[in-house]
Amino acid sequence: MSVVNSIRAQIPPVHPEGYPFIGAFAFASLILFWIWTPLGWIGCGLTVWCALFFRDPVRVTPVREGIVVSPADGRVSMVVQAVPPAELGLGDKPLPRISIFMSVFNCHVNRSPVAGRIDRIAYRPGKFLNADLDKASEDNERNSLVISTPAGRIGVIQIAGLVARRIVSFVKEGQVLGAGERFGLIRFGSRLDVFLPEGAKALVSEGQTAIAGETVLADFKLGDGGRSYRVD
Repeated sequence: MSVVNSIRAQIPPVHPEGYPFIGAFAFASLILFWIWTPLGWIGCGLTVWCALFFRDPVRVTPVREGIVVSPADGRVSMVVQAVPPAELGLGDKPLPRISIFMSVFNCHVNRSPVAGRIDRIAYRPGKFLNADLDKASEDNERNSLVISTPAGRIGVIQIAGLVARRIVSFVKEGQVLGAGERFGLIRFGSRLDVFLPEGAKALVSEGQTAIAGETVLADFKLGDGGRSYRVD
């Protein structure tokens, strides 16, 4: 492999949704260079950040039935029992919920946590509170998916954050998704909630770093009663 190809292989591709924003940042940088050179270099740095924000790297997803993978890159901010939003139609009893917070430095392409059929998509307008807050699940703008699997129905919620102002969905009701398949993204900084069926045990801990399409959040066939964790 040549040096050029080796370097190219280390640079993740950019999702097409990001091209207009990267172009706008680059154009603004040219104007800033004309105004004052140091400002232009700041603009270049922001352009690079924008390209990194919209990166869409290849992921290797485990595909065995029963595995639930992370839908987002970021930090596992909460692992709790919570009542799912009414629009999901998952009942009014608390279910296991895993929340993953995405900072503005994380990849924001969202991937399906399971293989299954999309039974429902529900969008709800709302506020733009810090997505790391628990009340963001109820108050913030969100887009929800319910995916049917042989192990039960999974709820996946894209929640807009303090900076995010746009939730983008690539899918429609009735569509069949594979585990790890892209279903949307959020611009810029946000959170994903995953509601598991009753009795499911989370295999991740709060504070853990998750990788979309790769980190296993739960495994219905494992029979694992849960895990303990050590922070070092």
